[in-house]
Amino acid sequence: MDNLCHTLVGAAIGEAGLKGRTRFATAALLISSNLPDLDVLVFVTRTPSVEFRRGWTHGIVAQLVLPVMLTAIFVLLARLRRSGPTDGAPPVHAGWVLLLSYIGIYSHIFLDFLNTYGVRLATPLSWQWFYGDAVFIVDPWLWLVLGAGIWVTRKQRVPVAARAALVCAACYVVAMLLSARAAREIVENIWKETRGVAPHALMVGPVPLIPFTREVIVDAGDHYETGTFSWWSAGVTFEPMQIPKNAIVPRS
Repeated sequence: MDNLCHTLVGAAIGEAGLKGRTRFATAALLISSNLPDLDVLVFVTRTPSVEFRRGWTHGIVAQLVLPVMLTAIFVLLARLRRSGPTDGAPPVHAGWVLLLSYIGIYSHIFLDFLNTYGVRLATPLSWQWFYGDAVFIVDPWLWLVLGAGIWVTRKQRVPVAARAALVCAACYVVAMLLSARAAREIVENIWKETRGVAPHALMVGPVPLIPFTREVIVDAGDHYETGTFSWWSAGVTFEPMQIPKNAIVPRS
């Protein structure tokens, strides 16, 4: 997902009642919910971004280590300041900072999994990509729900709105996951019925803004076919133009 969505999720979790558990709670949530995207620094190098993105900083080792490192930084910062908080904030509780950092990290990993871009969850043990194909990488509906919940909570100073926003966002994500799986099965069955064979590979992914429509890409062996799936008709419309693979054409 985009970093605005990651940030809103971290902020909503804090506003839902966790930001008062320890000093630096909000900072820990906001930073950890974006921390795996440190790999964007690859863009200033000559390494192709697709070879590095959503790998090392998103994989299982990073998932375990990054929250510990972030917690250590906050604890060290608190000790360097020496004097206790004077603004009414609670003291630093390393256990809570660590827990909130893990929550932020795993919220990021899960949200990234939802996209068609995918995430390499087991890096460096395995470089396999995992794809949710459920939610478009930029989803204004999540922005709207989470942003509204945060705004109302801060205005009324009660966590109910943020909690409701998180519940609504979670229900939306679950619905999109179930929709993605069901749409994929429908498209695959339609392909088998009309073509007589199963597709070599298939993607039924989300599109911007419209949850009821999905983009379809089918690997038909020697070519690709694209189309659009709609829940209004529970059917798929394929484009007439086929995209050849040119797999046997030598690179010039």
